[in-house]
Amino acid sequence: MLWLDLSKIVFRIVTIMPLLLIVALYMGKRTIGQLPLFDFLVIITLASITGADIADPTINQLHTIVAIIAIALLQRTVSFLLIKKSWLGNAMTFKPTVVIENGILLIANIEEIRYSIDNILQMLREKDIFDLSIVKLAIVEANGKLTVLKKSLNSSVTLEDLGLKKSSSNLAYPVIIEGKIHANMLKYLNFSVKWLLEELNKKGIDQTKDVLFASVNQEGILHVSMVNPTMKGTPFHH
Repeated sequence: MLWLDLSKIVFRIVTIMPLLLIVALYMGKRTIGQLPLFDFLVIITLASITGADIADPTINQLHTIVAIIAIALLQRTVSFLLIKKSWLGNAMTFKPTVVIENGILLIANIEEIRYSIDNILQMLREKDIFDLSIVKLAIVEANGKLTVLKKSLNSSVTLEDLGLKKSSSNLAYPVIIEGKIHANMLKYLNFSVKWLLEELNKKGIDQTKDVLFASVNQEGILHVSMVNPTMKGTPFHH
C-alpha cells in the first residue's frame, strides 16, 4: 500500500540521518572542513547509499547501515595512513600549485590544474586583491583554495611615516586577458587602445597576443604578465 511505503521512507530518514551525523562526527572535522580528494569520494558514496536506501523501501536497511559504518571505518583507516605515510598522502591528494609569482601569472601551472585566468582573478578579488602587481606568491592549495602572499609595501621607514602619499593605487583593472584588449575598460579609465599599444611598445611588446594579462590602475600604471615569462617585457611597470 502507498501509505505503508511512504511511512517506510519516513522511518528510514529518521533512522539514517542520526547515523550519518554520528558517522560524520566520527570521521572528524578534517572531512567536513578541508574535504581532501578521498574524503570527497567518501561523501559521494555515502550520499549514494543513503539516497538509495531512502528512495527504495525494498532495500534491506541493515545492509545500508553496515555499508555506512564500513565506509566510516575505511575513511578513518585511510586518514591515519595518510598521516603516517607521506608517500601515500602525496599519491592520493592534489599537490599545491603556484599560479602567480612576483605578479606574473604562470599559465602552464594554471592550465595543469584546469583553472582559467578568470578563476584566479575571482579568487584574488575574494581576498580583496585587485592588482596582480602586489602579489608576491599565490598558491592553489590541495583543497582548491587560494593562498596569497603579498609583496611587502613597507620598508623600515614607510611613506606614511614620512607624511607622503602613495604613488600608486592598489585597485587595478584588467585591460588585456589572453591577448584580447578590453576596450570598454580602457574607455571607463579614460585611456585609449592607442595609448595602451604605445605603453606596450615602450616595454618592448609588439603584439597583444603575447600578453597573457595586463592591468591598469587609475593613475595609469600598467602591469603586464606575458604568455611566456621569459619574453622581453616581463615583469615590470611603467
